[in-house]
Amino acid sequence: MPKITFLPTRLSATPITLEIPKGANLMEAATDAGLPMGDACGGNCACASCHVYIIKGFDSLNTLEDQEDDVLGFAEDIREESRLACQVIVGAEDLTIEITDESQVAFANEHPEHREQISPR
Repeated sequence: MPKITFLPTRLSATPITLEIPKGANLMEAATDAGLPMGDACGGNCACASCHVYIIKGFDSLNTLEDQEDDVLGFAEDIREESRLACQVIVGAEDLTIEITDESQVAFANEHPEHREQISPR
């Protein structure tokens, strides 16, 4: 099973590594693990609240489709390694993921109990 390492977030000062089966959805795995990732549209590729950067393992992932590319256009600070976690299917390689500040703030807006910990910078 590939290991997925999430870089430190506003809720965790240390990286979090999970083993996720090949073929799993990245957003579902992250939210199941309690990571601060936005999921405003429920994983339907209709918002950019689950915007992440794929730091390592980008080439092992499924292809960026036109709908995801269009929705990414609404995200802040888009980079070459940007993806929407709801559209990422885990491949065979290990991944290193950075959850964007935008996504963490979206998470705080969706989960008021965490707002104090994840205030906008």
